[in-house]
Amino acid sequence: MRYLLIVFAFAACNEPVRFNLGRAATAAEIKAWDIDVRPDGTGLPEGSGTVRTGREIYAAKCALCHGKTGIEGPYNVLVGAIDDTTRAKTIGNYWPYATTLFDYTRRAMPYNQPGSLTDSEVYSITAFLLHANKIIDSTTEMNKRTLPAIVMPARKHFVNDDRQGGPEVK
Repeated sequence: MRYLLIVFAFAACNEPVRFNLGRAATAAEIKAWDIDVRPDGTGLPEGSGTVRTGREIYAAKCALCHGKTGIEGPYNVLVGAIDDTTRAKTIGNYWPYATTLFDYTRRAMPYNQPGSLTDSEVYSITAFLLHANKIIDSTTEMNKRTLPAIVMPARKHFVNDDRQGGPEVK
């Protein structure tokens, strides 16, 4: 048994550093994929959008899956009563940060062409959906400064997990 362990240990030392597959990513390629947005707004791009423009983009690119007003479906319901946590989880009654809506929409929508929306289109759709959920008024412009300043109604339902480890439950 010891002999096998020694053989495997030496075999691991002879592993190649590279497997000669592909190439190292360039800085430009890494930057193109480095699009995460944090709750505080870090990572938000330049651009802006309005509720009016967002309504038009939503009708063209989102309504087929989410319904004309965001409540019909057939897929995820996006609009609902802010205080109604007994029904479907919607942007207004479940999402803790407005920046998460931007980040998810930018990465994953529309379903048939994820990542195809421009940053300004995503800001506009975000503005429209926040307005539809009665979180912002129809004149609020969304951009990298205004979006992180929005306090979502459901934020109060989330508790930061500051445990240092162990089985205790909050």
